[in-house]
Amino acid sequence: MKIAITGATGQLGRLVVEKLKEKVSSESIVALVRTLQKAKDLVIETREADYTKPEMLGAALKGIHTLLLISSSEVGQRAAQHKNVIKAAKTAGVNWIVYTSLLHADTSSLSLADEHRATEAMLQDAGIPFTILRNGWYTENYTGSIPGAIAGGTFIGSAGIGKISSASREDFAEAAVAVLTSQGHEGKVYELAGDEAYTLSDLAAEVSRQTGKDIPYKNLPEAEYAGALASFGLPESLAKAIAGWDVAASKGALFDDSRQLSKLIGRPTTPLSETVAEALQVS
Repeated sequence: MKIAITGATGQLGRLVVEKLKEKVSSESIVALVRTLQKAKDLVIETREADYTKPEMLGAALKGIHTLLLISSSEVGQRAAQHKNVIKAAKTAGVNWIVYTSLLHADTSSLSLADEHRATEAMLQDAGIPFTILRNGWYTENYTGSIPGAIAGGTFIGSAGIGKISSASREDFAEAAVAVLTSQGHEGKVYELAGDEAYTLSDLAAEVSRQTGKDIPYKNLPEAEYAGALASFGLPESLAKAIAGWDVAASKGALFDDSRQLSKLIGRPTTPLSETVAEALQVS
């Protein structure tokens, strides 16, 4: 029984592959990637699979029993790309699709939610057994800003006092592997988030504690935050999107206290302090 992972050379995909190797034989894992050269170090079977090329996807999914569809990184093109994969999976006879969606995708105010809702609807209509992993925010989404915050002396954002129930990327990878390698998940929708929620002020305080520097959090209006991000070199559209996600977080879009993630992985989710410490080690 072969398990295929799309986006296997991405940050989440690589973690899933390595953790899956600990549970099943490497011979049963297939990496679906856009560029074969980038997957050589995975040391498993690799197949070329481009979300935008339906004719390629059919061959890539031949003989696959279970498919982990990691959502495309191309925001705005995800729905069309996922449609290609789901259609090819149905034609190829894939038995089960596990999809990485967004926390509370059905009700979320995040701009990212629309394409996840569309994909979930496609899975409902496809007639293939499926499981939806509604992943919350990766803690790394925020800890990636730590070097800039240290350099500037301030952690900026637009999330106000919104509680963020994030978890490490590794936590989400473990959850995917737990589902892929056990039974009883078909038809389930999991809302996955960290055990403990924090505000960006809490994050700034943790960075301050670990660095011994006073790095306060400064909350900015959405437009001002977007402008600051653009001044750092981000494309204007991405800067506006990130600021908008922060505003959504201020209204609770990234909060969840169901602890379904820790139940799936059988341990508490990674504490904020640990992910901050890891970020500081590499910064």
